[in-house]
Formats: sequence, C-alpha cells, structure tokens
Amino acid sequence: MCLTPLSVLNSRKKNTHNRLTRNSKIFKAIIKAIQDKKGEKIVSLDLRKIDEAVTDFFVLCEAGSTTQVKAISDAVEDKVREECGENPYKHEGHQALQWVLIDYVNVVVHVMLPDIRKFYKLEEMWSDAVLTEHNDANA
Repeated sequence: MCLTPLSVLNSRKKNTHNRLTRNSKIFKAIIKAIQDKKGEKIVSLDLRKIDEAVTDFFVLCEAGSTTQVKAISDAVEDKVREECGENPYKHEGHQALQWVLIDYVNVVVHVMLPDIRKFYKLEEMWSDAVLTEHNDANA
C-alpha cells in the first residue's frame, strides 16, 4: 500500500461547511453496501471533534477473505456512485486486497482482513472518537 506524503494530507482540508452526520446519504449508502456483502464487525468512528483528524468519519469492517474484501469495496464504490453520484477522492489496496481504503474526503472506509485489523488497531489509535457499531441491518 502506497502511503500519501504528510504534506499532501496537510494540504487537504476537511470541508467544514458541509460536515457529515450518520444520517448523511453517503454514510448510509456505505453502511448498507457493507451489510449487503456481509461485512463483519462494522463500526464507525466519529472524528468530528478531533482537531487532528482530516476526515469526519472512519467506517471500518472485516472481510473473511480477499475475495470478500474486493466484493465489499466494489459494492461501496458502486452504491455511493449510484445513490450519491460520488467517486472516491482516492482508493488504495486493490492489489493485495488485505486492507482496502476508500477515501471520500469526509468519510474514509477501511475494509480489512481480521489479522490486519488486529495488527493496526485503528479503533485504539483513534480512541478519542465516538465508536458506533453497525452490525445490525437496521443500524
């Protein structure tokens, strides 16, 4: 996975005039796409009150195989394009399919294999964020 230089991230500012909520169309489309492809341990991290964060939300989920990582990440991109007319600002990880990151600027989606998620511990790294589980199809 190629990492973006910090200088690029610092130049990319959150759109603070149009901040997302969990009721935003794009947020709901992402969660629904993940649930439709049977993503597991789906959580969102609300980063809006963390000054250092360059996005409003992270959405994380696990997939049981590289095939499922691809299916979930493709479904997210397709559903967001269909329902919101948005393409990702950037996406990474489609070669190895162990951790696919889909960046929509104000929300960043992480589709990971369980071992990768355990190793990087994003929920712990962003422990100041409010965590919400989305494992129920009604969430």
